[in-house]
This record gives sequence, structure tokens and C-alpha cells, in this order.
Amino acid sequence: MMHIDPQLHRVLDGELPSDDLTPLQREQSAALQRAARLLAEAPVGSVAARVMAEVRRPPLRLGQRVAQWLTERHAVTIAVRPIWSLALAAALAAIAVIPSRGPGPVLGEQEGIAQFVGRFPDARSVEVVGSFTDWRPGAVVLRDDDHDGIWRASVVLPVGEHEYMFVVDGERWVADPLAGRYVDDGFGRQNALLFVRPLAR
Repeated sequence: MMHIDPQLHRVLDGELPSDDLTPLQREQSAALQRAARLLAEAPVGSVAARVMAEVRRPPLRLGQRVAQWLTERHAVTIAVRPIWSLALAAALAAIAVIPSRGPGPVLGEQEGIAQFVGRFPDARSVEVVGSFTDWRPGAVVLRDDDHDGIWRASVVLPVGEHEYMFVVDGERWVADPLAGRYVDDGFGRQNALLFVRPLAR
């Protein structure tokens, strides 16, 4: 609230003549009188008139309403029921666990995919060695992701025959009992034989 000098207040109330004011007080008095005249001349607007003007305004078209809604602020409240929270968490967990499958490897005309599967329930590690790895371990490692004792691997190999064996726990060399075809390894044992065919196009 504005503080008015008491002497200036008395002049405005008509209790003192304006000649008793200092030049600065006279300027302040003139400014206050001008403001009072402006307020007195301003039309008094009624609330009812403003409400009726708003009611009479034509409704906004759909595009205008959408634009108005997009530019206004909105409070968003999300209430999630416990059962839906559990369902959402389960769905997100399933998405995270499911491996993403891309388009797969690009194979040449003389390449195919070899599937290696071996059942070794007590094994800690299983890998495949063969003519395609120069019989060196560590190149093709099988996995048992669901811990059911079935170890698997898929490898792109050249088309043709390949000899191979499983190496269990880094020590035990085992010919694949499901191979169906075997060949003598020259040391009194047999290697499993695999024939890779080109991928059908």
C-alpha cells in the first residue's frame, strides 16, 4: 500500500490549501488527482456482462480445441492396481529374457549351418573340436542355458564332410553318439562325421 505524506493527505481532503505544499508535494498531488479522475471516468464492468460475453462466444472448431489442449498444461495422474503392476513387471521381465533374434548370419553359396547337440548332464563345459578347428579346442563352445544337461551350438561351416568330437570338461573326448556316421581317427578310435549341406535358397 502506498504511503502518502500527511500534509499532502490533508490538501487532498480539502483541509489545507495547495499553496502550503512544497513544489515536490504539488507534483505528487497533481499526479494523484489525475489518477483519481481516470478511475472515476473508467466504465465499471459487471461480472455478469463478462460471463454473458463468454457464453455468447462461438464454440471452437475441433482443430482449435486440439491446438488449445496441446498448448495447455495438464496434470496427469497414473493409478496402477497391484495386479496390473505384477503383470506389467512380468511382461517386461519376459521381454528382457527372450533373446533378440536378428536376421541371422549371411551365408555364402558354399556354406551351411551345423547344429551340434550333446547330452552331458554332469558336465561343467562342453566344446566341439574337429577338422574345421584344426582339432584345437576353444573355437566352438556349446551352451546349456536352461541347465537341462543338453548342450547346443550352431556354427557356419563350409559345405562338405567334417570330422568332429565333443570335449567334456576340457579333458574327456567323446564321439557324438547321435552322429550316425563315424570314421577311424588313425589312433584306434573313431571320430563322428558330419555332412554340411548348403542352405536352401
